[in-house]
Amino acid sequence: MKNLRKSFRIILGVIGLVLVFWLFFSLLRFSFLKNLGKSWELKDLINRAKEEEKKGEFYKAIEYLEKIDENFGRNKMVYLSWLRLALLYEKTNRLLEAKKILERVISQCDSGEIIQEAQKNLGNLNIKIILSPIVTENDFVYEVKEGDSLAKIAQHFNTTLELLKRANNLKEESLRAGARLKVTKYKFSVLVDKSQNTLTLKADDKIVKIYTVSTGLNNVTPVGNFKIINRIVNPVWYKEGRAIPPGDPENILGSYWLGISQKGYGIHGTTQPETIGKHITQGCIRMYNQDVEELYILLPLGTEVTIME
Repeated sequence: MKNLRKSFRIILGVIGLVLVFWLFFSLLRFSFLKNLGKSWELKDLINRAKEEEKKGEFYKAIEYLEKIDENFGRNKMVYLSWLRLALLYEKTNRLLEAKKILERVISQCDSGEIIQEAQKNLGNLNIKIILSPIVTENDFVYEVKEGDSLAKIAQHFNTTLELLKRANNLKEESLRAGARLKVTKYKFSVLVDKSQNTLTLKADDKIVKIYTVSTGLNNVTPVGNFKIINRIVNPVWYKEGRAIPPGDPENILGSYWLGISQKGYGIHGTTQPETIGKHITQGCIRMYNQDVEELYILLPLGTEVTIME
């Protein structure tokens, strides 16, 4: 009788172990199948979005990509689909939604390559939003009064005439009383890192965009805190006592000049774009023409410029 009971307990134990293993592997199988199903669904949504985008059906493509969220996991395909969604939002003028998506990628993704692409896209998008008529929490609307001029308004609110024109789609400088203008609240500043050959544009200490630049050969670019003291379109280059006019092949300053409070130095464009990213200048900060144009539009006189080793 004792042996029978003992055998019965052993059988029950074996059955229990079998049930445990069966349950464990069933859960694994269920989880595997569930993940496999999610993977198939993710690929299907991405492929459908690509097909619609090829046909120019951006809104339909957006509908598919908007279904891809954290429930599909945090993997490269998900983050790349979010980057695509941000670009489609931008194409359809949903700029603020695009910005949120890119910020989500940067905060959640662990792929340096994807983060770098998202940061680059976000920088360009930030500029686009600032230059657009979209009013955000960083702007206010000003009602034009009798006697106002764009130059007077720009000076009063420490911004630039060019930014007022661009952000309000103005072709001329004339204004009518009662018109409403978008005016930025931002206080812009610039940080140049000589070792990395980068220029970081900041707004209220938040990064707006990072540019690749050229700085001085043999470390001749000055270090310190400066301010923008002049802003010039199509600058003359004064070299070895000669004034070289814009358009002359010897004038390498490009289309814009932002002079800083260190005599003879400034931020400017170039006629030699192949040199950007190198330590090659006579001390100035050299940029692509399209990049320095953005700074020229945004930065008023008095903007702080910090140059560090």
